[in-house]
Amino acid sequence: MNKGLIALAFGGLALGMTEFNMMGLILEIANDVQISIPEAGNLIAIYALGVVIGAPTLVVLTANMPPKRVLFYLMLLFSVFTIVFSLSPSPLGLYVSRFISGLPHGAFFGVGSVVAAQLAKPGKEAQAISIMFTGMTIANLAGIPLGTYLGQHFSWRLTYILISGLGLVTAISIYYWLPTIEKPNVNVKKQLNYFSRKEAWLIIAVIAIGTGGLFSWMSYIAPLVTKVSGVEEKNVPIIMFLVGSGMFIGNLIGGKLADTVIPTKAAMYSFLAMTICLLVNYFVSGVTWAAYPMAFITGAVAFSIGASLQMMLINSAEGAETIAASAGQGAFNIGNSLGAYFGAIPIGLGFAYNTPTLVGAVLAFSGSLLALLYLLKYRIRQVKKNAAA
Repeated sequence: MNKGLIALAFGGLALGMTEFNMMGLILEIANDVQISIPEAGNLIAIYALGVVIGAPTLVVLTANMPPKRVLFYLMLLFSVFTIVFSLSPSPLGLYVSRFISGLPHGAFFGVGSVVAAQLAKPGKEAQAISIMFTGMTIANLAGIPLGTYLGQHFSWRLTYILISGLGLVTAISIYYWLPTIEKPNVNVKKQLNYFSRKEAWLIIAVIAIGTGGLFSWMSYIAPLVTKVSGVEEKNVPIIMFLVGSGMFIGNLIGGKLADTVIPTKAAMYSFLAMTICLLVNYFVSGVTWAAYPMAFITGAVAFSIGASLQMMLINSAEGAETIAASAGQGAFNIGNSLGAYFGAIPIGLGFAYNTPTLVGAVLAFSGSLLALLYLLKYRIRQVKKNAAA
């Protein structure tokens, strides 16, 4: 396997751990700094806000730098503020450092997606991108259960010190393993003009709203399985391991699917499957043993979506691929914020911790409808245009 793709996968591992470990450690962080669970949940949203702001901003600021150097510096920035986050004694310090550590996230995946596609063999671009995202699924497979275990038995801060170290490992591997790619001749105005297209905003809406379904479920998975399903707290790392296993398998399947059929169709089917999974989660949430297989199945379905969404963005943005791919990560994290926010509403009103899955089902189904709209409005028109040519 190409060592450059492995270096990008290391980045996916570090970024995936810092983003998703928060879900498994939300109780420990709340207790440590003496804040409520919804207040601790804001750390999920504020990281996502950093991603949304950082993705287009850092891509534009580094537009004419060699991609290898950009990726190297992004991981250094991430590592420094992740260690600051792990040592912060106050809620304010946690919020600020968490926000700044989120800034490089979207830009890394945006630049990395374009680089991965350039390193791929023709016709294998989506699979190459899925290899980078494999790092994120390994984070869910092994990193998050490990991080949850360390947080529960020692300290959540130790988990984020480990993540900071992984960021440094990524920076080093990028320096030595990623091939030097020619400095891009980027027209910043053309990159920014991507956001003047209605097509771009429709894809962003597909991602932001559709993936909100995943985060309505995952943001509150720890209290869901412990307080509703009756899973013992010590078994939460097992649940997270099963979620990660599903994500790992789903990501690989999704990459092949997006290279086989139109990426928009692949996204639509995945969102529909996610809707069904979330509804099933709600109705079986009171059955303890069902929490385990549903964690795996829902994780697999949810992460089958990643490569197809990235390919939708790249295919729609000739000449502005990097900022489009970065915008996709921003949209993904808007989905993170939407899911966490709307999922918290029924909890705040006194409903059980399984009600966010219903919110998630609505968001995922909305994502599938928007994907269908995009398919009908843009992809079919493009196919006809190509046929006429």
